[in-house]
Amino acid sequence: MGLTSNTVLVLAIVAGVLLFAATIWLWPRLSGRTWRAVTGRIGLLLATQLALFSAVGLAANKSFLFYGSWADLFGQQTEMGKVVDHSMSSKDIKVVDKQQLDVPGGAKPAVGGQILKVAISGQKSKIDSPGYVYLPPEYFQPQYEKQNFPASIVLTGYPGTAENLIKGLNYPMTAFKQAKAGKMKPMILVMLRPTVAGNRDTECVDIPGGPQTETFFGQDLPQAVKDTFRVGDKPQNMGFIGNSTGGYCALKLAVHYPQTFGAGAGLSAYYRAAHDATTGDLFHGDDKLKKRADILHSLKNRQPSGTSFLVTSSQEGEGNLGDTKKFIKQVKGPDRVSSIILDSGGHNFNTWRREIPPMLEWMSDRIQA
Repeated sequence: MGLTSNTVLVLAIVAGVLLFAATIWLWPRLSGRTWRAVTGRIGLLLATQLALFSAVGLAANKSFLFYGSWADLFGQQTEMGKVVDHSMSSKDIKVVDKQQLDVPGGAKPAVGGQILKVAISGQKSKIDSPGYVYLPPEYFQPQYEKQNFPASIVLTGYPGTAENLIKGLNYPMTAFKQAKAGKMKPMILVMLRPTVAGNRDTECVDIPGGPQTETFFGQDLPQAVKDTFRVGDKPQNMGFIGNSTGGYCALKLAVHYPQTFGAGAGLSAYYRAAHDATTGDLFHGDDKLKKRADILHSLKNRQPSGTSFLVTSSQEGEGNLGDTKKFIKQVKGPDRVSSIILDSGGHNFNTWRREIPPMLEWMSDRIQA
């Protein structure tokens, strides 16, 4: 029974309920002041709370996928990855493993597409990062062997993992089903976490004397994708997608790099760089850099160039609704802006899973091969 399985979660919930019932039932019998009665009460309370906390923890982990397995939870995943030589590797992107989609005939890339686990090297930023690349079935079909494909960079939030985009938010499977249903064009997805410098939340900022994260996502990564896969080199060939911190990065990079990204979609995005214990000092007193990290300020002082933006929020449950409305008002032609505003939805995977299918359709209309 895996850490994220429904069976484990149900067993934890049942254990919590049974222990709670047992505590109520046995409490009168353990009401004495003997050491056995006191020990019994303590044992029942501790066991009940442990079961309840376990159920809550398992439910949260299942929703957000902080840990993918028991071995991952207990720090036993120490096996080093193996380097596999693939013809589609390049000097900046090395394919280290591959997996298939769980669809009929998915063992054949031309039927189910393929998910590549990759190691990405940034030439200018000197940042190395793992990630995943989803290649649609058409990429492997003979009739498309000379055709370029649209591509989108996809970032999860902080402190999420790139695996969340595959297992939790189901990006490859959703893109596969949407394309098969004719709702979107086949699209390459390049999936990463925004944290590419250890565990520090760099907010996709070029930190003075520190990680050059904006350069990595705005210059190194797009160029590496174009050099490795069949993707064009015009803005209309590439988009940027993200949720939460990733959504902030997606909108900011689309604002600052219109020559690279034709569209940016921010799901539950915020609009100013966070500043807390996880980020540290991002700007080192540089007011110009701080203003650059403010999307609303940058958008107001930007020369529109035809970039498309999609923003999402909820009338109830999200804290970014006010700034999202400000962003929408500030977009001027020839830039375009669209939105998804739910009646209710929190800052969580369930909300984003409701937004991803229509967002991918929108992205497919904004970028092309």
